[in-house]
Amino acid sequence: MNRKEIREIKKRFSPDMNNFGHIYGCYVNAAREVITYMDSPTMLMENEEREMYMKTLKKVLSGALGRNLLDVEFSTAQVEDSDEHRLLQTLRTSHLSNETMRKILFQRIIDSVDMGDTGYAILLAADAYDVPYKDSGSDEWSEESTDQFEYFVCCLCPVKDPKGALRYLAEEKNFRGVSTGSILGAPDMGFMFPTFDDRMTNIYQALYYTRSSADVHSDFLKAVFNLDKLPMAANTQKNAFDSALADSLKDECDIDVVKALHSQIGEKIDILKEVKSDEAPEIHINELEEILMKSGTSDEAIEKFHDTCKQYFEGEEFFNPENLINRKQFKIETPEANISVDPEHAFGIKTEVIDGRSYLMIPISEGITVNGVDVSLPDAGEGEISEGEEA
Repeated sequence: MNRKEIREIKKRFSPDMNNFGHIYGCYVNAAREVITYMDSPTMLMENEEREMYMKTLKKVLSGALGRNLLDVEFSTAQVEDSDEHRLLQTLRTSHLSNETMRKILFQRIIDSVDMGDTGYAILLAADAYDVPYKDSGSDEWSEESTDQFEYFVCCLCPVKDPKGALRYLAEEKNFRGVSTGSILGAPDMGFMFPTFDDRMTNIYQALYYTRSSADVHSDFLKAVFNLDKLPMAANTQKNAFDSALADSLKDECDIDVVKALHSQIGEKIDILKEVKSDEAPEIHINELEEILMKSGTSDEAIEKFHDTCKQYFEGEEFFNPENLINRKQFKIETPEANISVDPEHAFGIKTEVIDGRSYLMIPISEGITVNGVDVSLPDAGEGEISEGEEA
């Protein structure tokens, strides 16, 4: 799914539409014991309660494509005959009304997810969307629909323990100690099945959500989707890219190469944002190799980089550039110091060898602050040794 399609479905999560008939759920404690199952008709909810549920469920469609929102693909064999796909399809076509199937899904998640000392709730909600269309040669949306998109969303939300607090009680005109009760947090993970591709139903995919781009919750993915190949977390992609560079370029991986990659990958990100594409950003491995070539990297090292990248990224040749670099930061780490530089000024950084020692040179255009104290800088040229002058 692209951003435009996701936005279209997110509009369905409005408390005023009443298109989600029931909110189904399962509350699980830290010992993985089911405390209760829930079946809440939305029509019987107060407006505020219904709005909070919609806000929570809609989170599953939030975040950045390729980082928080990941495509999950089923193989043809899975779609034709597999327990995992059959379960999801049965839940979808029954609009989640099949209690037995709901409990099977709940149990698969419970058996796979370890939240430590935290309890959690699993929420389910189904919708049938009459997809509007435009008549040929018209810019107006037709109110009649020939296609219906039936889907459901699932999310896992941690439950925060009750906390004591002093709350003002108007009838007593005083603050009294009360418990906040258990509070449902924002989803840590979830999914929508099936996807809404080209504004049509695609039962070969699900859209998976992870709150943390550093963790895709592989146990959850395996239990629900039984995937042979798991999507890589954004942080894992960053580490794989860094390792591919260091392992393949060896001594050729100097600061100038890293600066060039950071700068030009950053430019690629900026260009894609200016275009305002609805698709997830992509950069091909050939573009990365071209940057290396222009930086003076040898053909042998570039070829090694190509092979290493494909190995570390499990054969992939297209990458999300936002997962390869931190666009807002250029960071240098040494045993003696950690330095963060604005990427816009990273071009001036260089290394030099003086009297047999390696130095990191960072141009300074204005004053500097050390431990919160503004310190003065020598005037340009001060301290330089004139010709003929003894050191």
